[in-house]
Amino acid sequence: MARNFLFLLGSTRVDGNTETLARLAAEQLPAGDTARWLRLTDLDLPEFRDLSGTDERDLAPPTGDAATLLDATLGVTDLVIASPLYWYSVSTPVKRYLDHWAGWLRTPELDFRQRMAGRTLWGVTALSGQDHSAADPLVGALRRSAAYMGLDWGGVLLGSATRPGEITQNAEAVARAKTFFSSVPETATPA
Repeated sequence: MARNFLFLLGSTRVDGNTETLARLAAEQLPAGDTARWLRLTDLDLPEFRDLSGTDERDLAPPTGDAATLLDATLGVTDLVIASPLYWYSVSTPVKRYLDHWAGWLRTPELDFRQRMAGRTLWGVTALSGQDHSAADPLVGALRRSAAYMGLDWGGVLLGSATRPGEITQNAEAVARAKTFFSSVPETATPA
C-alpha cells in the first residue's frame, strides 16, 4: 500500500542539516509513495490561544494557512516533523504547530483526534555534538504526542552536525537515513 508523507520543516534556516537529513531519508521512499513538503516558517499561523479551563470550548474551524496546515496534516498516512534540536526540544515553529493541535481538538466538527488515529508520526533532527541523549526531551515530546493522539510511532532519525551542510559528512546518520522509513512503527498505545 502506497503511503502519503507530509514533511513539516520546522527550522528557521532553509536547507539546514535537519532538512538535508530528512531529504536524504525521503529519497529512499518506495516508488508509489508521495511526499509533500511544508516549511512552517512560510505559513502565517495565528498565535495559539489556550482556552483550557475556560467555558469557551467550541472553536471555529481554522482559516487561511492554518486551514492549509490542518488539511495537509489530515490528508496523509505519515507525518514527519523535521525539527533541529533547540534548547533540548523542538523548534518554536514546531511547538506552535503542536499547540494548534490543542485548538483543533477543541473544534467539535473537526474530530481531529479520531481522524488522526492510525497515522504514523516520525521525527528527524540534527543536533550539535555526539551525545544523542541530549535529544531525549524532543523524542519524548513527539512520542508522547503520538501516543496521546493514537498515532503509530515511527521514531526519530538523529544526526550530529553543527555547520550547514555538515550532516552529509556524518556517515552514520546518512546510513540510518537510507533505511529509516522502512522500519516498522510501534502501534499506538492509549495515552
